[in-house]
Amino acid sequence: MIRIAIQKSGRLNTESLALLKSCGIAIDNGKDQLKAAARNFPVEVFFLRNGDIPQYLRDGVVDLAILGSNTLVEKGQDLEIIERLGFSKCRVSVALPKGDSFNSLADLNGKKIATSYPNTVKQFLAENKLNAELHIINGSVEIAPSIGLADAIVDIVSSGSTLFKNNLTEVVKILESEAVLVKGSTISAAQQSLIETIQFRIQAILRAKRSRYILLNAPNHAIKEITAILPVLKSPTVLPLAKEGWSSLHSVINAGDFWEVIEQLKAAGAEDILVCPIEKMVL
Repeated sequence: MIRIAIQKSGRLNTESLALLKSCGIAIDNGKDQLKAAARNFPVEVFFLRNGDIPQYLRDGVVDLAILGSNTLVEKGQDLEIIERLGFSKCRVSVALPKGDSFNSLADLNGKKIATSYPNTVKQFLAENKLNAELHIINGSVEIAPSIGLADAIVDIVSSGSTLFKNNLTEVVKILESEAVLVKGSTISAAQQSLIETIQFRIQAILRAKRSRYILLNAPNHAIKEITAILPVLKSPTVLPLAKEGWSSLHSVINAGDFWEVIEQLKAAGAEDILVCPIEKMVL
């Protein structure tokens, strides 16, 4: 049995459950339920506050966790990340009231900074040889400058809309964050085997998200050049068409290189190009 911790609510909760579902792990969880078992895999899921998860991992209460990497910077730098998951991306940034002057990091010297991430801010200040006073707040950090508690804040920023609503401007990005899969330190051999199975499934899903399936038609004399443009798999599948001298090529391309690859393929003679999403990709 493997015990996995995920965030109790919010975007990270939703996307973590979606990932487990894509891995073929069906979770029966009701509203406000703090623990749920999978129907078809030896897994229990614990729904916890994000900031509490690192200690649960250390104590051996849970074996795996999906949480934001910013939480590890703050509370779990001793814990092992075994997979970067690529969702729930955000950043931890310094923000000031709109209109406040900011020309360099030195402008933060002597300021009162409100934050829920004191360890992250202390590390940032030390690395940049800055001297500022911290005011630790749990939640609603954005209101601190407007009520006179602080001159600046350090908080999670996603779209920036919350800062905008509170008349704040992001001035320094301290770190980037995304969801990560983290392993505890007290794992048995049997549990390690289950963890590797889950990680294998996750990798197949992440690989598929980064890739696109491509089908195209091309004259046979262009196959060698087109094959060199499609390096994701060992070799594209080549099937003869009814039209003499032409073939159909099937392969995979990196989603991030989509338009550049399409332009190269067209220049090499490819026609009738179809591009489709991939659900899973196992190598």
